[in-house]
Amino acid sequence: MDRGLPASACSTRTMQSLDGRTPLPDRAGAPIVCVVDDDAPLRRAVLRLLRGVGFAVESFGTAEDFLAAGHARRPDCLVLDIHLGVLSGFDLHDHLRAAGLSIPTVFITGHDDAVTRERARRVGAAGYVRKPFEEATLVAAIEHALAG
Repeated sequence: MDRGLPASACSTRTMQSLDGRTPLPDRAGAPIVCVVDDDAPLRRAVLRLLRGVGFAVESFGTAEDFLAAGHARRPDCLVLDIHLGVLSGFDLHDHLRAAGLSIPTVFITGHDDAVTRERARRVGAAGYVRKPFEEATLVAAIEHALAG
């Protein structure tokens, strides 16, 4: 049975830099998934989960951190929280599209409503997952996004 990802279950042993970015480990050939979420415990739990199933993962606390990071390889998939702060997950997605980058994106949110779901559908989201979610649900959404 899958465990959900409650913040209270997250370990603080995962190392992160002070800017909220987690460096990419050497996982040659593994799909790169970038997670952008301002909830640090959830971000760490998702990072652990995705690395555990074989993805190379980078995580960021804000859209601005993601944009400022140098990406040696283009991410294969994005997992974007919709409500981030100054720039939302939708804003980041729009910015990347305007720059000519089309990266399969799974949106995650704790503030689900019909308007948000419709916007995700309109921008071409590869997946839409409501928080809290089961581990298998997120992994399946990412695998679907990668399958294209």
